[in-house]
Amino acid sequence: MTLGSRAGLTLPEMRRYGRHLVLSELGLAGQERMKAGRVLLVGAGGLGSPAALYLAAAGVGTIGVADFDVVDESNLQRQVAHGTAAVGSAKLDSLRARLTDLNPHVQMVAHPVRLDRSNALAILRDYDVVLDGADNFATRFLVNDACVRLGKPDVHGSILRFEGQASVFDARTGPCYRCLFRDPPPAGAVPSCAEAGVLGVLPGVIGSIMATEAIKWLTGIGEPMVGRLLLYDALAMRFRELRVRKDADCPACGPAGAHAELPDYDVLCGVGESAPADDGELSAEALSARLARGEQVVLVDVRETFEWEIGHLQGAIHLPLGQIPARVGELDPTAPIVLYCHHGVRSRRALDWLRARGFTSLQHLTGGTEAWSTRVDPTLPRY
Repeated sequence: MTLGSRAGLTLPEMRRYGRHLVLSELGLAGQERMKAGRVLLVGAGGLGSPAALYLAAAGVGTIGVADFDVVDESNLQRQVAHGTAAVGSAKLDSLRARLTDLNPHVQMVAHPVRLDRSNALAILRDYDVVLDGADNFATRFLVNDACVRLGKPDVHGSILRFEGQASVFDARTGPCYRCLFRDPPPAGAVPSCAEAGVLGVLPGVIGSIMATEAIKWLTGIGEPMVGRLLLYDALAMRFRELRVRKDADCPACGPAGAHAELPDYDVLCGVGESAPADDGELSAEALSARLARGEQVVLVDVRETFEWEIGHLQGAIHLPLGQIPARVGELDPTAPIVLYCHHGVRSRRALDWLRARGFTSLQHLTGGTEAWSTRVDPTLPRY
């Protein structure tokens, strides 16, 4: 563990951090190291929100945040650093205001960019610890590989539905993220939180664990979670721990990765791959225009029943994705069919499955009900 340099505390800071100063394991020296510490948060969303709040409250001197998103009303169920008044504004602006109010003695450095292989090394280089709260595999692999190159600890967290996981990856003393997950899953194989949902309090648990690991790293106290993966099941209220071994042939921290260039992570993870000419994509505006012209279109909602009950397109039939193989006979293979779901992931899978079985006039709604509600009909509930 590498300890940061020490920076003296002012009297107001000593009053603020008094409960830390009386901890013999932490004390004045640990608090001074925290003040000198520099932590980068990748993402200001579900995991970044609680982590940022606790890091700022604890007195971490410099908190960098890389994010390029804006606050949406659907974020507020779990992204506790943002409030209703911030809807529509940049998450970085919202978070800066919250952290300044929480602790004016710390500095937030904003990085309003999407991390990619062209900027990751330059941004991460200035920080002692990196907290990876990304919601996609491309960014997770990028952050890991950049941390390996720079010799930085990568504090990892991820959440989905009712489960979360956390670990600290440090290739200098243990495994990296790609020792555990060597290759990314196929594009679309793992649903996002937008598709599968997430319990609002779950990122609070995992984000707090991530903040704890960062503080331990900066101050030199405790035992870091290097080589251990913590699994949390909120419904069972159960924690489990798995040991993670270093992979001698790891593509990132093994011999092959030592001098390799950072790859194109979108290509590696199958994001944004070139689609065939007949890709079946149909925008919300184009579907709206077809319906306004009175075209006969079979709308098929492939979401789950609880989603259908929240709201659906008028005239649609409900056929959940998992039931399509058993109920495919209910659909006419020659009819013009438009499939839709929440964000377009499941409808794309349904299109590919039906097309492989001879359906000749298939399209799916790009962006799903989310796009329809935001760009065509705001009366359709968003969730």
